[in-house]
Amino acid sequence: MTDLKELSRNLIEDAAGGEDVDVLIDRYFAEDFVEHEPVPGMDNTRETPRQMFNMLRSAFPDLRFRVQDVLQDGDKVVARYSMAGTHKADFLGVPASGNEIDVNVIDILQFRDDKCIAHWGVTDTLTMMTQMGAIDAPG
Repeated sequence: MTDLKELSRNLIEDAAGGEDVDVLIDRYFAEDFVEHEPVPGMDNTRETPRQMFNMLRSAFPDLRFRVQDVLQDGDKVVARYSMAGTHKADFLGVPASGNEIDVNVIDILQFRDDKCIAHWGVTDTLTMMTQMGAIDAPG
């Protein structure tokens, strides 16, 4: 049996860059994958991570993911990590600022036959938008 914690860690770290996104999608995501984290303008299929990885890599060419925790319960894995990079191109309607971002992410990934079949996630979008200069810092 595959170590789903290691598989999840590899998926997250590989998503940051290097290999072609289409290769990553084929390696890690099932054909019937379902996305449960709402992303503006995207559907809930296997196309969502493909589009998101491409958008992130374009907007943050030095994108880095630092995994802090990976927990497993049956066929589900919870990963807590940080996402960092320099905002060099438009991202979710926010023009390039040149600012550094460093935000927290928590993902739940569900697997079947070593492929991700579902994703639920929470990204600290308020901090990201503040760091990109799209909104003023709260307080």
